[in-house]
Amino acid sequence: MDEPTKQGAALLAEIDATETATPTLWWLGHAGFAIKYASLTFYVDPCLSFERAPIAGSDIHNADLILCTHKHEHHLDPIALPAILKASPRAKVVIPKSVATHANSLGIGYERMTTTDSDLRIEYFKNGLYGRVYAVPSAHDRLDWTPIGGYPYLGYLIRFGQCTIYHPGDCVLYEGIVDRLRPYNVSVALLPIAGRNFSVSEAAQLAEDIGARWLVPMHYGAFNSGARLTQFIEHMLGHRPAQRFKIFECGEKWTVPGDDEI
Repeated sequence: MDEPTKQGAALLAEIDATETATPTLWWLGHAGFAIKYASLTFYVDPCLSFERAPIAGSDIHNADLILCTHKHEHHLDPIALPAILKASPRAKVVIPKSVATHANSLGIGYERMTTTDSDLRIEYFKNGLYGRVYAVPSAHDRLDWTPIGGYPYLGYLIRFGQCTIYHPGDCVLYEGIVDRLRPYNVSVALLPIAGRNFSVSEAAQLAEDIGARWLVPMHYGAFNSGARLTQFIEHMLGHRPAQRFKIFECGEKWTVPGDDEI
C-alpha cells in the first residue's frame, strides 16, 4: 500500500492555505474527499479511523460541513465523525433524515445535524460566500424509499460558483438517474467503481450521459490503486478518449480547471 502523498499536519496546513477561484479537492481514501472553495471547507464521507488514513478526524479543525451519504461505517465513520465535530465546533453534519437516530446513537447531538432528503437543497453562507448542496437518491441494489424515512442513501451535488461536484456515495444504476442529474450541469463526477457499485463502463457512460466535464473514480480501495483502477484507465484511454478524467493519489490536491484552462 502506497503512502499518502501528503498527510497529517502538512495536509491540514495545505487545505487551510488553499484559496482558489474554482473548487479544490483532496482525496482522503475510499470515498472520502475534502473540498474547498475560497474559505469554505466541506468534507464528504471522510472515513479516517482505519490504519494509514492520511489525517485523523480529531485533527480536522476547519470543517464547515461534513456530508455523509448514508450510515455505513465507510461513509459515516463512527469514530472519525464525532472527532471531527468536536475539533470543528461550528461544523454540522449533513445526513439523510432516516440516519439521524443512528448518528445520535454515536454521540452526535441533533443540534449538530442537518437532515435532508431527495430534491431538497441546503444553503451555506460564510464570509459572503455561498455554497449549495442538493440531494438526489442513490441506489444500493435497488432504489429504497419509505414514506417516513425517505431515501436512506443519498448522493450530493455540491455547487460553488459555476462548478457542481457530484458525489453519490455508494450507487448502482437505476431508472431515471440520468434525468435527475443532467439538469445540474455536473462539472466533476466522483463515481464509485468497485464493490456493489457502478462497473467501469457504467461509470464512464453515466459521466457522458450527464455531460460531466471531469470523471474521477473512487471507492476502488482504501488507498492503493489495484486492478480495478488499471481497468478504468485502460477503458478510458481505449474507449472514451474525449472524456476528461482525473486519477488521485491519496492526500493529493487537485483544483478543478476553469473554462479558460481546458
